[in-house]
Amino acid sequence: MRRVQASERRGPARTEPQPPPPDGILWDVVGEVRQLLILPAALTLQVAHPAVGAGVDEHSVFRTDPWGRGERSMNSFLTWVYGGDEALAEGRRLRALHKHIQGVDAHGRRYHALTPAYYAWVHATGFPTYRHAQRYLGRRPYTDAEERQLYAEWLQVGRVLGIADRDMPSSREEFWPYWRRMLAEEIEPTNVVGELTALNTDIPPPPYGPRAVRRVLAAVWPLLLPGFARFRRFMTIGLMPPEAREVLRLPWTPRQERRLRRLGRVLAHTLPLLPERLRYLPYARRARAARR
Repeated sequence: MRRVQASERRGPARTEPQPPPPDGILWDVVGEVRQLLILPAALTLQVAHPAVGAGVDEHSVFRTDPWGRGERSMNSFLTWVYGGDEALAEGRRLRALHKHIQGVDAHGRRYHALTPAYYAWVHATGFPTYRHAQRYLGRRPYTDAEERQLYAEWLQVGRVLGIADRDMPSSREEFWPYWRRMLAEEIEPTNVVGELTALNTDIPPPPYGPRAVRRVLAAVWPLLLPGFARFRRFMTIGLMPPEAREVLRLPWTPRQERRLRRLGRVLAHTLPLLPERLRYLPYARRARAARR
């Protein structure tokens, strides 16, 4: 009788989760500049959960450093999709970062950032937001097959972040009952949702570019800020799935809907004509070039 090898006694070796494939949907859409318009809606949906909203309210620097917070979120997101081995390291870093985030939400319930249901909700919001935004910023909505592929790739990203399969719906068909239940039973217009959709006039000027450019921008920022605040609110609410917008009691008029559709048509037909150096954010552009 042959001796059983140690590896056979232990069973099959566990494999590391894999980021989404380079020939998939997320590699095409996540690194585009249009992503900058989509991300605020997803972030606002995340903090509509009382536990997530309380964690951001008490532990985030989004009020004191909004540009830096947004940039770090974007860089992390790009790494999940395009980072290869770096994606797994980024997933572990995020879990370590959230390990000590805990407290009490507005209803007096204790929360911990890594509670599976809360951590999974933060990730889950991306799928319906991308699906909805595609109807405006893409040339056509996703087909059924593309939606299934998008969700399957979203699950891959969730595994990179350390989200167990049992904590996320396993398919697109199972996702929608979960989504409706969360909107009906958990999601609400938290204080942070109100702040992220308000016409804030205390946003500092962007700290980017050469020193001379930053000085000029700081000088004219009081004139630019009201328009920027209105546009941010418009895109945040408009690119949020309508059923979520209704639960959060965010106003949206037929006139705003027409304006968003017009803007979306312009972007959907002009951005794909741009070269990749203008169409994609630097991290994604480098990854796509290296892949080619």
